[in-house]
Amino acid sequence: MRRILCLGSTGFLGAHVAGQLRALPGVRVLGGGRSTPISPSALLSASSPALVDSLPIDLTTISVDALAEALRALAPHAVVNCVGSVGNSPLRLAEVNTRGPAVLCEALRRAAPTARLVHLGSAGEYGATAPGRSIDESAPTRPPGAYGATKLAGTLIVAQSALDATVLRVFNPIGPGSPAASLPGRLVAELRRALPDGTEGLIRVGDLSAYRDYVDVRDVARAAVLAAVAPEPLPRILNIAGGGATPVRAIADGLVAASGFLGRVEESGPGSHRSAAVSWQRADISAAAAALGWRPHFTLAQSLADLWNEGAPVAVLPSAPAVPAGVPTGVPAAS
Repeated sequence: MRRILCLGSTGFLGAHVAGQLRALPGVRVLGGGRSTPISPSALLSASSPALVDSLPIDLTTISVDALAEALRALAPHAVVNCVGSVGNSPLRLAEVNTRGPAVLCEALRRAAPTARLVHLGSAGEYGATAPGRSIDESAPTRPPGAYGATKLAGTLIVAQSALDATVLRVFNPIGPGSPAASLPGRLVAELRRALPDGTEGLIRVGDLSAYRDYVDVRDVARAAVLAAVAPEPLPRILNIAGGGATPVRAIADGLVAASGFLGRVEESGPGSHRSAAVSWQRADISAAAAALGWRPHFTLAQSLADLWNEGAPVAVLPSAPAVPAGVPTGVPAAS
């Protein structure tokens, strides 16, 4: 049975990744989180192959020796690292986004050097680009702030390691479970608070004129699953995005449409420094298509409707493609 450890399995991205991994036959999914009482030996003795267990791993504090010991006991065939921090202090960003991948890479080198490592990076590593240009993986990286800089450092640690590793540079994930700290999550909360029936009122937001490349979180998870089980080595960095530039205003418009809100969304609130520093992003996703057979499936309208309704399952897509020999069947479909 193939054992795959998903770190950050209770977060926005990680929960979807763990959900799709759990749907694969012949795969034992192990979840890693900051607080759990289960030991590596208990995980190995559990009888249900479909069980998603939880291993106590905090990459910001665990030592390399302790993590190597856990990995040695688990002997994972692959590790998907979904751990990341967006809006904390520079110190916390460095601990999560840079130290975490460094400790993980060193522990894997010592204890499970043949395991596939899939690390989730960020479009924030690229920084500003010229309007109209699509960013491929060879584009210069010029992050404008601590978040992008710490994510870039983590990416370089993984990409330059001797491990069988790939970094999925995720652009702007959206969809069911979007966190309250994100613009979509905040807008949903504001729309629900506008009035009990959510049909009128005024909602103030910051400038929505920037362009972003949005990708559904379920499509991100599918890319991570495909990368984790791919039989051949992968490119060191792959863009995972929708492949289009969408005005941020479309997020507000789409949620208003999904909710039936009849009031106004006014761009008179405090703006985002990131939006001011990076006014345009659009990814070239051809490398992911070539390496993984992956393309985004969900439309922005679907993502927003499912976010508003919060009824979409964290699961595989309805159809499945043919997969390479040696890869477990049941991998969610690439469209």
